[in-house]
Amino acid sequence: MDYEKLYKAYYLQVYSYTISLAKNREIAEEITQNTFYKAVSTTSQFKGKSDELTWLCSIAKNLYHDEMRSRQRVTDVSEINDLPSNENVENSVADSDMAFRIHLVLHRLEEPYKEVFQLRVFGELSFSQIAAIFGKTESWARVTYHRAKLKIQERMDEKHE
Repeated sequence: MDYEKLYKAYYLQVYSYTISLAKNREIAEEITQNTFYKAVSTTSQFKGKSDELTWLCSIAKNLYHDEMRSRQRVTDVSEINDLPSNENVENSVADSDMAFRIHLVLHRLEEPYKEVFQLRVFGELSFSQIAAIFGKTESWARVTYHRAKLKIQERMDEKHE
């Protein structure tokens, strides 16, 4: 496995995924670097059952959770602003202000909806890649993503009323 090629091919995607988890540039950069370091140092664990990006995202996810456990930080979530119910949540992410509001709602969204939504929208992973990360079917990933969108929309609508 050519690690320089691996790094060049997947750095931005892994970084996008980690920034969607951490919502902090410094933490995301550190986790991304550690992901590639761990991938290089644990090649024997990669059995080729999934594609390389899925493998790297799994490593990043585990490193993120380890980091958060070690920091034991509790984030204070402020008031959620309104999202007009007629807007498509995916398109709203393009607007940075709207993205921030969605992140606030996402912070309180239960798993696995939270992570599936983040992987799809911010990590730009396919449903098959998301399914591989969770060890589930592609259909499960699609349904979970759809339910996550509905939950987000409902919570944004609640604040709008």
